[in-house]
Amino acid sequence: MPSAALPVPVSGPPDGLAAGLPAGLAGGPGGPAARRRPAPPRHLADLDPAGRRAAAAELGHPRFRADQLSRHYFGRLTDDPGDMTDLPAGTRAALTAALLPRLLTAERELTCDQGTTRKALWRAFDGAYVESVLMRYPDRVTMCVSSQAGCGMACPFCATGQAGLTRNLSAAEIVAQVVAGARALASGEVPGGPGRISNVVFMGMGEPLANYASVLAAVRRLTDRVPGGLGISQRGITVSTVGLVPAIGRLASEGLSVRLAVSLHAPDDELRDELVPVNRRWQVAEVLAAAWAYAEATGRRVSVEYALIRDINDQAWRADALAALLAGQLAHVNLIPLNPTPGSRWTASRPRDMREFEARLAARGIPVTVRDTRGSQIDGACGQLAASNQADG
Repeated sequence: MPSAALPVPVSGPPDGLAAGLPAGLAGGPGGPAARRRPAPPRHLADLDPAGRRAAAAELGHPRFRADQLSRHYFGRLTDDPGDMTDLPAGTRAALTAALLPRLLTAERELTCDQGTTRKALWRAFDGAYVESVLMRYPDRVTMCVSSQAGCGMACPFCATGQAGLTRNLSAAEIVAQVVAGARALASGEVPGGPGRISNVVFMGMGEPLANYASVLAAVRRLTDRVPGGLGISQRGITVSTVGLVPAIGRLASEGLSVRLAVSLHAPDDELRDELVPVNRRWQVAEVLAAAWAYAEATGRRVSVEYALIRDINDQAWRADALAALLAGQLAHVNLIPLNPTPGSRWTASRPRDMREFEARLAARGIPVTVRDTRGSQIDGACGQLAASNQADG
């Protein structure tokens, strides 16, 4: 008789990474609080195709049943045993319960932009909250996903960072966010007719490179061809980081063509120490050196993320300093008008200061764009929806 779903380990940071974090952060990703929580049940998306076949055999089923389940989940975007008419009726429910357990339950969903921006709050099996956002544009569909419940990086202007880390997500919990978005698109729930996800950005809750193993496995599930995965192009995947230098180097060696995004937010160490506390361990020069090495290894332009915060990091001289750091590098600056959290002293720059900051970068030949601020009407900043839901509870 097939056994119950087994727990899958929830990975912590790469070996030795936590030991190198500043005081106050080392206990964050993968730390004691995360280890005390029960792990999510094992899911087909946690495993590569060989692992899925082995799991099916362990459960007393023919190995090829795992391939059938994979086609349903990644190709037909269903985990409902009633849809799986190619499986024996007597085993469908048990097999799907064992290898396709429900990992995330929709708690709330908010929409704006005539329904083309959809933010979902998910409740995991243990009550942890995570968020994802689907954004449909005329030429693409982007999913922004979470890699952790909460975040241990403690950036003071970020709602998620201020909430602290609950735990790492499993690879399947990350993939499940994208599958849910793909299912909504395929079924026509999103205005614009049936469609497909073209881009996935790891810019939701959490520091992706502090949950390295799960994020890497999720990237492979997202980009492997059906039935191995969802078949999204690697070039459509962006992995962000606040600057965990050893993990950037590790990612550069994986042979992937995903884009790296570095959340810089200040060109000088004095301010970045305050805005991004991990800078006390790996400073601006080290982070950018790792980013340029990644660009050289992959041939992909690095995205430098810079949240513009009024009277904090939006001065003209900081734009000039940032331009000097990036001159001649394979990089693009993504300026982000800060989406302030309720009660926070941090707020978005004045429009005139944003324009001058952008113009100074452009005048020095630095490719620069200002991010589309979708989602501000629906608690768009990472962690806001989870925080409001916990407060309501």
